[in-house]
Amino acid sequence: MKQDELVSAIRVTGGFESARQAETAVRATLTVLGERISGGETRNLAAQLPAVFAEALPPVGAGERFGVQEFYRRVAEIEGDSCSATKARRHARAVVAALKAGVSPAEFEDVAGQLPADYADLLSREPVIHY
Repeated sequence: MKQDELVSAIRVTGGFESARQAETAVRATLTVLGERISGGETRNLAAQLPAVFAEALPPVGAGERFGVQEFYRRVAEIEGDSCSATKARRHARAVVAALKAGVSPAEFEDVAGQLPADYADLLSREPVIHY
């Protein structure tokens, strides 16, 4: 998926006012995802992303153990600008929905397979809105 397609899909799906806000959400979500998943899976995911977003992922994931609510809290903290956990949830879900549509099914399943059951909320099956 190209950078502009990814940003456009996330912007509409996540209800962002600007492309810049959507880009911030992508970086925040990928940064926290890179903290959560382990091993070389971050490198594999980064290989399928536009370079500007791939940089948010470390070469090797830390594999930290934290729940989905902490995931949203961390995304909100990185996004800044008084982003609440509720907004961060909507943003992260839009990013993950776009990732699901933009990376190979096998890669998405590899990432999802590292996340525990409470991450079902993040991995929801919401459709991505393309314009």
